[in-house]
Amino acid sequence: MEPVPRTLLRDRAYTAIRDAIVTGEIDPGAVVRDAELAERLGLSRAPVREAFARLVDEGLLESKPQSYTRVTPVVAADVRDAAAVVGAMHELVTRVAVPRLFAADVEAMRAANERFAAAVRAKEVDAALRADDDLHDVLVRVSGNRAAAATVARYTPLIRRLERRRFGEGGSCRSAGLHDQLIRACAAGDVDGAVHVTVEIWRGLAELADSD
Repeated sequence: MEPVPRTLLRDRAYTAIRDAIVTGEIDPGAVVRDAELAERLGLSRAPVREAFARLVDEGLLESKPQSYTRVTPVVAADVRDAAAVVGAMHELVTRVAVPRLFAADVEAMRAANERFAAAVRAKEVDAALRADDDLHDVLVRVSGNRAAAATVARYTPLIRRLERRRFGEGGSCRSAGLHDQLIRACAAGDVDGAVHVTVEIWRGLAELADSD
């Protein structure tokens, strides 16, 4: 983690710590201390404490007052629940967004899937997950549903931790082929087809948790 500019300090502290947890830079079960992380990030303790509170609420940290704050373990049931919620939000935004897509939106999805496939081939997990986010975020953005977007942003990190661990163990990444099917349905304006593929994508994530 690198020091952050002194703007939007609370949000930047949150993002930096969240990403360190998701990538495994801070291990599950590790105790985190606001003073230590504040020094590493070049911040005061106040925005780090606010970030801690948000991360506890989102399930990435757990805290016992006057005792410890630590990174939560990766729990299959929690990942499965998060995948169900995030999958439902993606189904919702897909249904709304597909009729609203422009050609440029579909092309952005294609470009993201090309980056995704290339990253998977190169076994670059972080790049693959970023590209996956870029692809699905097109539909979230076009839907205009801010509540769905906030829910996706809140619960996706819980899923990413398990995905990263599985990929690091030699597991397979989400299928670029399923993405291709989704993109074709979107390009054709096939709402039901796009929703069907979206369900398949997120069912696979639930199965990933079940097999943990």
